[in-house]
Amino acid sequence: MLVRAITAPVLRRWCRGRRGAAAACFPLGRALLGVRGAEAAVFLQGLLTNDVTQLVAAGDAPAALYAHALNVQGRCLYDVILLHGSTAEEPHILLECDSSVLDSIQKHLKLYKIRRKVTITPCPDLSLWAVIPGEQPGDASSLPKSADQALLLTPDPRAEVMGWRLIAKKGANLSEIIPGSQIGDVQDYHRHRYKQGIPEGVKDLPPGVALPLESNLAFMNGISFTKGCYIGQELTARTHHMGVIRKRLLPVSFPEPLPGSGIPAGSEILTESGKRAGKFRSGQGELGIALLRLAHTKEPLCIHLAGDTVRLRASTPQWWPKAAAK
Repeated sequence: MLVRAITAPVLRRWCRGRRGAAAACFPLGRALLGVRGAEAAVFLQGLLTNDVTQLVAAGDAPAALYAHALNVQGRCLYDVILLHGSTAEEPHILLECDSSVLDSIQKHLKLYKIRRKVTITPCPDLSLWAVIPGEQPGDASSLPKSADQALLLTPDPRAEVMGWRLIAKKGANLSEIIPGSQIGDVQDYHRHRYKQGIPEGVKDLPPGVALPLESNLAFMNGISFTKGCYIGQELTARTHHMGVIRKRLLPVSFPEPLPGSGIPAGSEILTESGKRAGKFRSGQGELGIALLRLAHTKEPLCIHLAGDTVRLRASTPQWWPKAAAK
């Protein structure tokens, strides 16, 4: 299956003008689901928060979009990255999703398929990578010997700090696709995104619990407020137009060693005076992500665990819009 071959100009732009460490390629455990057919974009348009028709628009269409699938109450069910996989013969869109919900997202899509001319199938023959660019100058003349192994290389649509998304054939040689790159530990990828406050998967976005605007969906280019109706739109649009969001997902860090069992998901976060400030979602080592009341984010925070007090700090990501950081 051909998605979109990487061209020499793309790789030259990748290699040009970088200094320092080489790009790191992280193998992701997320799944890829193919939605094929002439009505693929129209079908997904009514199920996702973003304007999926952008992917198939004529002209300068993006190669990837971020979006959430919501339930009827407007809460997140699945976070997905949509990748433009159309060829001249067959329009289709790839959905990147948490692999633990692959079966349930297929059932969700097929529930609403009705008579749409689309097919929905997993893509086990493809591998998915996150590529975090380093600063080392690459050799633009050292173009890949096996470019046919790479199907898509596109900027992560959520935030520039998240680098690129790469789809390749299973078993592809990454050093031939991106010259000078290194295979990284996926745990370092998760530490990077927690440091940047980027949620991903069901641990960070519990299905039926997380709200899209509290999860910074608008900051991550994952929602259109001008498209037509979609499932869960009413509450989301009302919250947006009211302009009041009192809680947000924020990166947190723990300055002291954590208990051996770590911090349980859902642990209540308090201020020093005992006021409820939010809840811990997930993390990696001393970094994590938490849903916090914005009124308390600059205060000293703590979590009480079995008689121990674990202190933590919240921070505002530099990539956020300037107005949101105030």
